[in-house]
Amino acid sequence: MEYLKLIGIVLIIIGFALKIDSSAVVVIAAVATAAVSGLDINQILTIMGKGFMENRMISLFFLTLPMIGIMERHGLRVEAARLVKKLKSLTPGKICDAYTFIREIGCAAGIQLQGQVQFIRPLVCPMAIAAAKVKQHKITRKQSDGIKSLAAADENLSNFFSQDLSIVAGGSLLIASSMKSIGYPIDITKTLVYSIPSAIIILILVVIYNYIFDKRLQK
Repeated sequence: MEYLKLIGIVLIIIGFALKIDSSAVVVIAAVATAAVSGLDINQILTIMGKGFMENRMISLFFLTLPMIGIMERHGLRVEAARLVKKLKSLTPGKICDAYTFIREIGCAAGIQLQGQVQFIRPLVCPMAIAAAKVKQHKITRKQSDGIKSLAAADENLSNFFSQDLSIVAGGSLLIASSMKSIGYPIDITKTLVYSIPSAIIILILVVIYNYIFDKRLQK
């Protein structure tokens, strides 16, 4: 009967395979796992509420979404593209290089930019596309989508491999609080030390790939 406690993993796999809302899938899997483990509804809600309260700082980025929406509505993307057109030496790859470096520095300083919504869509993508148009005057839909994918990928890589560079970052706090909640307290500074090599390596790889991307785009 102990295998029944793995039902949550099965539900997550099925839910993701069927492309059901990820948040709903995770909650259902958690409730199902708790139920087969013998917990009643009060215990389940208590555990979920405690987990939310201990990690609530990670959800603070939701407060920035309305501000970014207002700025974009009033011409943020247009002004970003106009600025890049004045700097003719820039390329999509160089812009993404600069953003990746800034993203990692921000992570080290404990500043989580939450890039996809706040920076990639309204700023980095328009700037990178504008830089490509300055070089080539006209780009295809496929090239435009490639630039957007490049910017989004650089954001994911820089965030994933650098989010633990600060002891006050959401990732570090989540790791520490999660380990503590199951009885394994850890030294949070170790997450910082172990994250430095991966952050440096990923920055080098991103710069190399972006350079290759620029060369392909020019051809």
